[in-house]
Amino acid sequence: MSKFSRIDVSLKMKETGIVPVFYHADVEICKQVLKACYEGGARVFEFTNRGDFAHEVFGELTKYVRQELPEMAMGVGSIIDAATTALYMQLGADFIVSPILNEEMAKMCNRRKVSWSPGCGSLSEISKAEELGAEVVKIFPGQQVGGPEFVKAVKGPCPWSSIMPTGGVEPTEENLSRWFKAGVHCVGMGSQLISKEVIASGNYASLTETVKKAIAIVHKLK
Repeated sequence: MSKFSRIDVSLKMKETGIVPVFYHADVEICKQVLKACYEGGARVFEFTNRGDFAHEVFGELTKYVRQELPEMAMGVGSIIDAATTALYMQLGADFIVSPILNEEMAKMCNRRKVSWSPGCGSLSEISKAEELGAEVVKIFPGQQVGGPEFVKAVKGPCPWSSIMPTGGVEPTEENLSRWFKAGVHCVGMGSQLISKEVIASGNYASLTETVKKAIAIVHKLK
């Protein structure tokens, strides 16, 4: 069962502005990444459903987060069907992120009042997602869909839309400025934020600093 309501998750996304996105098969590495992001100020984290037995890793991480990082909303991304949605909800997911728009996933999440952010690539898809109950919609892949200019164009006729781009987002003032000035709710960042070099070297203190600086940039832009 989720710990945070969908409104809680939306507010946390808005407050910090940054959603780290990460997957690794090693539970201990994931714990170190989670802790580093948390210490940097992140309060929302998206674990990516990629490798074999990913749900087992997620289950261990949820237990760790609830005991050690109590303010962290723990979600899962790259979900494309209702069955997998149900599996991760049973493991305590606070939110579900998808690269696609799937109505059956919406029903599954809404039934339990769990936040659902489907991937959209057009204003029609965004409107449909909101009709289905999505509080925050994902645009994916963010840069290929149209980047900040796409967000700005959507916000013109639909200023109520809360948009989270993933893909084409970097933890720099120049890049973040473009997205937030366009009107995003928050941004998702994977390897641009959590680099392979950090994982290889185990220099998690540098990750904490990167997250801290990125969140500080976002707060300055708001």
